Amino acid sequence: MNHLSDDIIISRVLQGNNDAFGLLVDKYKSYCFTIAFNVVKNDEEAEEIAQESFIKAYKSLAKFNKEAKFSTWLYRIVFNTALTAQRKATRYQKTEFDNSMHSPLDFQKNVSEHEDQKKYVAKAMDQLLEADKVALTLFYFEEMSLEEISEVTGIALSTIKVRLHRARKRFAVELQKLLKEEAINL
Repeated sequence: MNHLSDDIIISRVLQGNNDAFGLLVDKYKSYCFTIAFNVVKNDEEAEEIAQESFIKAYKSLAKFNKEAKFSTWLYRIVFNTALTAQRKATRYQKTEFDNSMHSPLDFQKNVSEHEDQKKYVAKAMDQLLEADKVALTLFYFEEMSLEEISEVTGIALSTIKVRLHRARKRFAVELQKLLKEEAINL
């Protein structure tokens, strides 16, 4: 049953097979976690946001426009839920976000096998603005198109193009700084 398309699974859920929704959860849980983590910077919060997002998606599944991609619709729910959680945390608790070395990149299959490379990529990503991190993660690690990123974030396509371009440059600058610091310390 894992080979079924999202549309078929959604149809089964809407016909009363609630267990079929678990297939969608299994398929998208790491993507949802990654998006949430990039916003809130905390493993536990990101897991809660991903779970809450799946609940919201399940409850709203009947309203899902079958002309759109399910993944894009779900990512939009996760992104908005994460932003709301971050705003609440900032507003009610003047706490700092966890800036640990742990990164959502650890959950990606295509990330370099070398721990040093992961460490430097994670450090460089941590120096970027939230919007830059989200754009880079969605484009490079989630392999979303610019149009899908625009739909997920609710930001105009032209703005996404500019943001991604600038985010790449900022990332390169941060990575160069880190590598120069490392070379000096050798």
